[in-house]
Amino acid sequence: MPTAPPHVLIIGAGTGGLCLAHGLRRAGISVAVYERHQHRSGGLLGYRVGIGPTGTRALRDCLPPDVFATFLATCAQAPRYFNVLTQKLTETASFELRPAVDPVHTEHSVNRMTMRQVLLTGLADVVHFDKTFIRYEQHDDGDVTAHFADGTTATGDLLVAADGTHSAVRRQYLPHAVIRDAGTINIATRIPLTPHTRDLLAERVRTGISLIFGTGGTMGVLHVMEFPWHTDRTIKKGVSADRAALLRAWPGLSQDTSTDHINLIIWSTARRFPADVMRMRGDDLIGLALDLTPNWHPHLRELLSRADPGSALPIRVSTSEPTPPWKSTTVTLLGDAIHTMTPGRGVGANTALRDARLLCEQLARAVDGDKTLVQAVADYEATMVPYGFARVAESLNRSGTSGDDRMYRPVVGRLALLGARGYFGVTSRVPRLRRRFVNDFHTYEGDQD
Repeated sequence: MPTAPPHVLIIGAGTGGLCLAHGLRRAGISVAVYERHQHRSGGLLGYRVGIGPTGTRALRDCLPPDVFATFLATCAQAPRYFNVLTQKLTETASFELRPAVDPVHTEHSVNRMTMRQVLLTGLADVVHFDKTFIRYEQHDDGDVTAHFADGTTATGDLLVAADGTHSAVRRQYLPHAVIRDAGTINIATRIPLTPHTRDLLAERVRTGISLIFGTGGTMGVLHVMEFPWHTDRTIKKGVSADRAALLRAWPGLSQDTSTDHINLIIWSTARRFPADVMRMRGDDLIGLALDLTPNWHPHLRELLSRADPGSALPIRVSTSEPTPPWKSTTVTLLGDAIHTMTPGRGVGANTALRDARLLCEQLARAVDGDKTLVQAVADYEATMVPYGFARVAESLNRSGTSGDDRMYRPVVGRLALLGARGYFGVTSRVPRLRRRFVNDFHTYEGDQD
């Protein structure tokens, strides 16, 4: 027998939380989202995330059709190649990727800020900004009350932690959960795409994603983000009439300040960075990036020197350790709030979206009377925890992600670097290995577990 729909409180207006909010509304479930930042543009910079089949399926299933269509219309130009380069821009390997024929079974280049604006579309009445979560209380009748820094409260039937790596909900609910330093630091920069900066890049680099294996234990990734609109927000030629009309009608276009640019991110073991790196910003951070790349190709160094100082951001990479089982209640978690993983290939965002889709499905079954609310949460967690921490382990094992990687050791590091370059070189030249690599690239974020 169907039961009365629960009221769900979501802490955090990130990718997973907003996707869940859309899915719950479509399922007829009452929802409210509480975000600590003061407005819809707060807390994010415009860096790329790759949304693959897992994330795209979740968005398709949770978002209203017009919002999902807007998501597809706002994606940047899809990458045509995956390149592996040396710090001198010498090509070690280049893999031609599949054309984006099916909108779901492909990888989309998404700007984080643009995606935030898309996911906020149609949720103005349920997203509450400037609400810093402090603590929650669970009541004997099953209700849960969230307390915020401004003295206000909100009560619902279920509280969902979607508040990221430093989740305040997780600290109270699962104090034994461990988030630790992965031992690496990133410096992310954004360079305006101009005729000059475009000409600094070879065609395959300009139209692909490029992984840079530098000597001396410094790595990088470079990708160009070209959007379907100009700086003045007019729609570019070549955009289909349907998508152009959708973009012109989309209120988020005026909120999103993203323009064509180049993302260049460098990283290394934390031991190579000054103690105050996390407090550095602007020109100081760009200067540090240049200091770490003295032997890189002049074009790469010029790109760094032309980076927008306001975009430069230091990122201390974190990872989570598998959390021992807990008893399911009217509090649960999704995304980085429970399984923080290192960046790369968008695996964190894709997994958060997968969480949102799964939790929405389980809660809809509770409303249909197939199970209780707590059983729905338990079934969600029983599936989410294994695949979530499997993705954490995979992300940590990528070359250069952990500060303990052999690549960062003084002598062994040279051999590890040669080994990594050799692997990609051989893989790109052997047809069978090449096909397998491309298949894995397109299916890595898949649901098979």
